Amino acid sequence: MTLLYSFLTLNILAFIITAYDKRLAIVQKKRISEETLLTFAAVGGTIGSALAMYIFRHKTSKKYYLFKFYRIVFIQILIIGCLFYFGILNENHIIKSK
Repeated sequence: MTLLYSFLTLNILAFIITAYDKRLAIVQKKRISEETLLTFAAVGGTIGSALAMYIFRHKTSKKYYLFKFYRIVFIQILIIGCLFYFGILNENHIIKSK
């Protein structure tokens, strides 16, 4: 359950910082670095980052940023697939049955 709460918190934070960076871009203030935004995505905030990107139309026209973002998504999918394939992660890890 702690893993789930950590995942949700990380995605909420990723959503907030991406939305905040969009706000900073609108008012032409100092921005949050792409490295920071991508780091949040890489450590598990991919869903939150993606939602904010598409809701606020932020970074959606930056091809190089999108390339890096989708590369992170691809690597995460590969890692999760390998964890399931080799039995390191299974349904019991995701949903604890009583």
